[in-house]
Amino acid sequence: MSKTPQTPRHPVLSLTAAATALAAAALTVTACTNGNPLVPGPKKGQVTVGSANFPENVLLADIYASALKARGVKVGVRFNVGSREVLYQQVQQGSLTVLPEYNGALLAYLDSKTRAATTADINAGLQAKLPASLEILDSSPAEDKNALVVTAATAAKDHLAAIGDLAPYAASMDIGGPPEFKERYQGLPGLKDKYGLTFRNFSSLDTAGPITVKALADGSVQVATLFTTDPNIASHGFKVLADPEQVFTAQNVTPLAYRDSMTPTAVATLNAVSAKLDTAALAGMMAAIMNQKKDIDVVADDWLKAVGMR
Repeated sequence: MSKTPQTPRHPVLSLTAAATALAAAALTVTACTNGNPLVPGPKKGQVTVGSANFPENVLLADIYASALKARGVKVGVRFNVGSREVLYQQVQQGSLTVLPEYNGALLAYLDSKTRAATTADINAGLQAKLPASLEILDSSPAEDKNALVVTAATAAKDHLAAIGDLAPYAASMDIGGPPEFKERYQGLPGLKDKYGLTFRNFSSLDTAGPITVKALADGSVQVATLFTTDPNIASHGFKVLADPEQVFTAQNVTPLAYRDSMTPTAVATLNAVSAKLDTAALAGMMAAIMNQKKDIDVVADDWLKAVGMR
C-alpha cells in the first residue's frame, strides 16, 4: 500500500504541538472546519484509514487497512497526512475514520496538564476528554515511548537493569538527548523528582537519531534517551532500563475512531489487531523497514499473515 517515507518523525515529539508548525497547522485546520471541499466528510459504508507522516505510523495504518480489507470491510486510505493538529480535526469531522494513535501523546494534546501515566489512567482521561463523535478502541501492548538506554558494557559493569540503579553513578555520567529533554518533566526534571538523579552533564543531541546513537556507542555519553521501537537498540545491543516510577508515560498504540462510521466488524477487527501487536513485534517490523529497506506494505502483510489475520 505504501512505500517507506524518507523522513521519519516520532509520534510523541513530532505530533505534539511544535511552534514552527503551528501557523501552518492552524491554517489547515481552519480550512478543514470551514468546509474545504478538498477535505471530504464521512464516506458512507467505508472506513478511511489515515496516518501521520512518519514510517511507523504509516506501517500501523497499513496494518489496520489490510486487516479490515481481509474481513470484507470497504476501505479507503490517506497516508502521510501530517501532524496531530491536522489529523485530529479530520478524524473529528469524519473525513478520516480511524487513525493509529499513541494514547499518552494524544491525551497530552487534549489535556496539557495531565499527569496520567498508566495505560488505564491515560485511557480513562481520553474517554473523558474526547468529544462524543470520537472513541478509542482497545489499546495494544505495543508502545513507542521514550526510554533511558545504556550500552551492554555499561549495564554489565554497573549492574544496571532499571533507572533507579543509576543512583550511585549518575553524578559521574553524561546523559544525552534532544534539547527539550533538559526541561520537560519526561526528561531530567522527572528523573530527578522520581529517582533523585542528577547527572554530571547534559549533552543536547538530536531526537533519538543517529547523533544520539553514535554518542552512546562511542562513549561521548554514558546514558541516552531513545525510543523503544528504535531498531538501533537491538542492532547495537543497547540495554533499555526499566522505569518502574513511570517518568515516561504509557504510549500504547491505540486506534482513534470516528464513532458513526465504525461497524461491529471494523471494531472487532481493529481490536483483534491490538490484541496481537506488542512492542517486540513493532520493533521487529521497524527494523525490517529501516535496516533491511523492505517496503511498508510487505512488512505489514507479512505480520498479518504470521498472526493469522490475512
